[in-house]
Amino acid sequence: MVTSRSDLADFGYFLAIAKHRSFRVAGLELGVSASALSHALKGLEGRLGVRLLNRTNRSITLTAAGKDLRDAITQPFSAIDQAVEDLNRYRDAPTGRIRLNVVVDAATLLLSRVLPEFTDRYPDIVLDIVATDRMVDIVGDGFDAGIRHGGTVPEDMVAQRISGDIPWAVAGSPAYLDRFGEPQHPDDLQRHRCLGIRLGDDRIYRWDFEGPDGEFAVSVPSKIYVNEGRAMLGLALGGAGLMYGPEPLFAPYCARGELHTVLCEWATTGPGYYVYYSSRRQVPAGLRLLIDLIRERHPLGL
Repeated sequence: MVTSRSDLADFGYFLAIAKHRSFRVAGLELGVSASALSHALKGLEGRLGVRLLNRTNRSITLTAAGKDLRDAITQPFSAIDQAVEDLNRYRDAPTGRIRLNVVVDAATLLLSRVLPEFTDRYPDIVLDIVATDRMVDIVGDGFDAGIRHGGTVPEDMVAQRISGDIPWAVAGSPAYLDRFGEPQHPDDLQRHRCLGIRLGDDRIYRWDFEGPDGEFAVSVPSKIYVNEGRAMLGLALGGAGLMYGPEPLFAPYCARGELHTVLCEWATTGPGYYVYYSSRRQVPAGLRLLIDLIRERHPLGL
């Protein structure tokens, strides 16, 4: 059998499906619909005369033939991908696509301040950003890198710090504070309406403070739990309760008088943001350029 150009493209599709065991995730990585991948895979299996995947509604597994094919062509395709990536050194303008999984506040506080300049500098680089506070497997889900708070980055990843430490604060709207008063001590929060924070792993976050004897955490009473900072901000602005979060997130609203920070003398500082990626793959040129620009502009200090 003579390998055609369409076979080469379909081999690439097959490798992505084999890596992620998901047509949807492989399609996100490649920029191709899941249905198109399924059609291409069926065509490849038909031309080869063997089944490469076992597919059910719940899972995708490799057949023995599929495993042999994956093992045989992974290295050559990786070498081709790296050779194409290396060509960025010779281009007037780098090209490529970067998929990032980013904690929501980092998208607002960090990326929004550098991406306009990044797209001006590198108009041929496409950024695909998924902003979520839920922890994901960036390798398994087809991302080139993630951005999260220090201390939450998986230990098997290469991590680079891209911001300074971040002050955390409690804030409420003038209407809420007029109605319920201003807490003077973290213990006073037990008599307030607090917006609970549901973390990406479904745990409920305890609010951190710092006093004369060091840092301590408080479990606050909550009738409303939110898993995303921007939604919580909207509730705080509407007077639904006190909110705990990164002080830079509050700053524009405090400047306009829409929010007021409280318990400022008890405020603490948490780890900044880190970009992280697998140690088992070459860092794409576009990702390196984005990291360099963040470090150059340091929108949250460094």
